[in-house]
Amino acid sequence: MTTILRDWSYRYQWFYDTVSALAALSVGGERRFRRLFLKDLTINPESKVLDLCCGAGQATQELVNHFQDVTGLDASPIAIKRARQNVPQAKYVEAFAEKMPFSDRTFDLIITNTAMHEMDLEQLQQIIQEVHRVLTSNGQFIIIDFHRPTNPFFWLPVATFLWLFETDTAWKLIGTDLKALLSKSGFKIESCQLYAGGSLQVLRSRV
Repeated sequence: MTTILRDWSYRYQWFYDTVSALAALSVGGERRFRRLFLKDLTINPESKVLDLCCGAGQATQELVNHFQDVTGLDASPIAIKRARQNVPQAKYVEAFAEKMPFSDRTFDLIITNTAMHEMDLEQLQQIIQEVHRVLTSNGQFIIIDFHRPTNPFFWLPVATFLWLFETDTAWKLIGTDLKALLSKSGFKIESCQLYAGGSLQVLRSRV
């Protein structure tokens, strides 16, 4: 089930930005939310970085502040157009995450920010396998996305947000063991940090 608000968030950039800013308040604001991946991250400016399912480039903007070679990938031509306008310093590829048009061992770091909850289980498995293929040896994969709340006070706002703006794949994600899926594809889990009462996870793994 979806609502008209979800449709608006895709059609109107100002509405998406407003919703994102309000949702990010639970972790201290949008700037802190966009920088969560930096915690405990060893930054090599020369690393080749992929912003997977980059959307309009919100996370890409933070990435280009730290890395010289950043690529954004998204299946939506509208998203790619917006990302090019918002963050022209990066390169962009319009393609599906399940079948990325990159050679094996291309990237040192791949980050996906609140996009995996849009995928069903089969897509998740395919994407994880693709990420493993295009990462260099010892390359790192960071997933930032929803997580089942560990604090009961966060269940109502999370449920309301998912009902208004997401589909059933988001509900399925919070019931999915992402660490098990990653391990099954050959990743080594480094850490899983929880924020906002456990409703948001930053999951780090390596090839």
